[in-house]
Amino acid sequence: MKKIEAIIRKSKFDEVKKALHEIEVNFFSYWDVTGVGNEKQGHVYRGITYSTTDIQRRYLVIVVSDEFLQPTVDTLIKTASTGNVGDGKIFVSEVSEAYRIRTGESGSAGIN
Repeated sequence: MKKIEAIIRKSKFDEVKKALHEIEVNFFSYWDVTGVGNEKQGHVYRGITYSTTDIQRRYLVIVVSDEFLQPTVDTLIKTASTGNVGDGKIFVSEVSEAYRIRTGESGSAGIN
């Protein structure tokens, strides 16, 4: 099993969520986060541009079986990309075990 952590633009979240459901990744968690990166956003208020280094993003955590890893990563890259600086990052790590609390199922059965 693999854990995929993705940081994406908030504006791309609905498109990403729909695409993940289409490849049958139906469960994941997400949070609104603020980070600092290479992108510099500017906000205009009453004709004055205010520069800020804090960037609003959405942080997704998805745990998938090994066979779902590459389709999930490919879907994230395809749907979250705008081609501009600040599109985000994807991190993949190993998950040694998972359990479904309700039934006690473990392994891949615990996440499907």
